[in-house]
Amino acid sequence: MEIKRQRYLDKLISHMNNGLIKVITGIRRCGKSYLLFEIFYNYLIEQGIPKENIIAVPLDEEEYVEFTDPHKLNDYIRSRLIDSEQNYYIFIDEAQYAITKEEMKNPDVPVKLYGVLNGLLRKKNVDVYVTGSNSKFLSSDIMTEFRGRGDEIHIAPLSFSEFMPASGKDKYDAWQDYTYYGGLPHVLAEPDDQSKAAYLDRLNKEIYLRDICERYDIPDGNGMEELMKLLASAIGSLTNPQKISDTFTSSGRKGITMPTIANYIKHLRESFMIQKAERYDIKGRRYISTPSKYYYTDIGLRNAFLNFRQYEETHIMENIIYNELIYRGYNVDVGVVEIRADENGKRRKKQLEVDFVVNQGSNRYYIQSAFAMPDKEKMDQEQASLVKIPDSFKKIIIVSGNTKIWRNEQGITIMSLFEFLLNEDSLNY
Repeated sequence: MEIKRQRYLDKLISHMNNGLIKVITGIRRCGKSYLLFEIFYNYLIEQGIPKENIIAVPLDEEEYVEFTDPHKLNDYIRSRLIDSEQNYYIFIDEAQYAITKEEMKNPDVPVKLYGVLNGLLRKKNVDVYVTGSNSKFLSSDIMTEFRGRGDEIHIAPLSFSEFMPASGKDKYDAWQDYTYYGGLPHVLAEPDDQSKAAYLDRLNKEIYLRDICERYDIPDGNGMEELMKLLASAIGSLTNPQKISDTFTSSGRKGITMPTIANYIKHLRESFMIQKAERYDIKGRRYISTPSKYYYTDIGLRNAFLNFRQYEETHIMENIIYNELIYRGYNVDVGVVEIRADENGKRRKKQLEVDFVVNQGSNRYYIQSAFAMPDKEKMDQEQASLVKIPDSFKKIIIVSGNTKIWRNEQGITIMSLFEFLLNEDSLNY
């Protein structure tokens, strides 16, 4: 099964030999290694790069465990750089294995791997690519350490437009699979539903949960699994650490305090398990610090945490739309529109929600996710916040089903979910 990840291949090609370290981040098992060691590797071979000039070091494999020592890694790579007149391409996979817990936890402890990478940057004939599954030391600390010499490329699980052709199914059957089992590439290789579910459950317990707890020294996963399940059951709902802590307390888990919850959420975001959408006051043009919404990076992992017992297509559709917008490179917030409305004979302030405020450069879109709009009443409900926005940026409602793109008398564009997911230019229609 060949999955073409053309968007990411094009990014790698456009960033080749730019004098920066390409830092490829993303949740584990989302396809970073496949992109680098298969797709990009084959591209380099097709361009005439000799195999011996591509130095690949997958640090999560037993064969390469000695190179988790940065000194040995440095010696090995430099031993392969034998001709100063030729270009070399260095792939370091899952770089976090070369960073100690002490280096991660203590900002005053210098990270030896950074020194190795900085040294390689000084060689004019070397192009370096590093992958990793934790943003703390790859997209944040490493960028600071390189002082503008790091170049991040973030990889997501398969989008629906990548998933559907690889599945070999029509869009309707592919959508059912996608909303249940998500877009981690290996899901497509599993032979049946039971195997897909078992694979996702195994990843949650043996990879994601264990890695996070070990990385951040969380004893016995103290409350982490419960938090991940709670966030999974509340995708698209407004919440904050205090509210979650109160939920833990009411259920008898008094040891899980608000600061602990805030740290756990930070760890989950750094590991790319979840993403945060902040609220934005559209009229006031300011961010509202709390509460926020959290979405799962992969909907299959979310479903597996809940044993596939909370299949709510409305919320799942909203999560997938959010992920698609992030995949396309947009900045995405939750919108708030404040209005004054009559209530029991009095004029009161009221907040209406816009599912997504979407920005990219000078472009902005306001988007509502609506599973169905069977009548005028539902239409009025979904567009209530959009019609109160006092600017001329495009306003869109995305609905499931097969409706053609059309614009109503309020100037709001209605488009089908499949039109949105399968056509990257759909927001501009």
